[in-house]
Amino acid sequence: MERPCVRVAREDGETTRQRLAEAELLDHDYDIVHTDGELYLPVVSPDDVPTDLSVVTRDVPPRETQTLPADILGFEPTYERLGEIVIIDEDDPERAGSIADAIVESAIPAETVLNRASKVKGEQRIRDWDVLAGDSTETVHREYGSEFLVDVADVYFSPRLATERHRVIEQVQSDERFFDMFAGVGPFVIPAAKHGATVVGVDINETAIEYLRANAQRNGVADSTTAIAGDVRTVSDRYTDWADRIVMNLPHSADEFLATAVDLAGAEAVVHYYDIQNEDDPYGPGEAAIRDAAEPAGYDVTIETRHPVRSYAPHELNVCLDVRLTR
Repeated sequence: MERPCVRVAREDGETTRQRLAEAELLDHDYDIVHTDGELYLPVVSPDDVPTDLSVVTRDVPPRETQTLPADILGFEPTYERLGEIVIIDEDDPERAGSIADAIVESAIPAETVLNRASKVKGEQRIRDWDVLAGDSTETVHREYGSEFLVDVADVYFSPRLATERHRVIEQVQSDERFFDMFAGVGPFVIPAAKHGATVVGVDINETAIEYLRANAQRNGVADSTTAIAGDVRTVSDRYTDWADRIVMNLPHSADEFLATAVDLAGAEAVVHYYDIQNEDDPYGPGEAAIRDAAEPAGYDVTIETRHPVRSYAPHELNVCLDVRLTR
């Protein structure tokens, strides 16, 4: 039967599927089709599909054999996939257990089901988990053609930010010097290196840096990637006046590191500054903080993009400022 479908390359399939699922656009009555290296994901409302995705019409078979969690539960649970881990966020233990059982019984290829047991906490940005099924919190996550080995019990990683990471990486030039101040396991670092940049990633979580080094090897970019464990403020003097592009993805407290970012910046640099602010003025505080740090150091500040990343909490937005510093 002919249905509207989003067409993507196979390596982008899981990331796109997650985007469409979060937007409740996937049509679960029809199968996803794989042909000649491309995936066709049926959608219920083609007019609502993000404009950066390609919508086509093609013949797709009705779903007959695959059972989804909603088929078992009688309602559509909210979950996200990270490799072969499925993550849910339920306060009611009984409901969480029922959802986990349904996920395991369904056709979803899940080895582990985790329930968030705490918010992200501490300077290493990790959280507690309830393991509802399976026994491993380590998995391999694939995103826009890169692979990331990650253990969510020991490091911070959010598959929800895949689209935002891709937006930034698409701006990277092959001869850039790219510095990620809070690199984690490398979701910005690895694809930037694959774009041809020379990359430095720093994280205070030593386990995350171990995974970053492993991921650089896994993706064939170890020669162009430097991974450093430590507080970026104590190691930045090695890279003073070095960076062409700087990522500051620590939205609750990135402003505390702006002086370091300015020290890292070369004569001209783009800073991707992440912030969480009230919806009434989501960009103003970040812009003011950046100007206060950069202008006394002799930089002109140009705000190139004011970009909403996602809703973070009621009346709060996670946003990104793409800022060009020119000495």
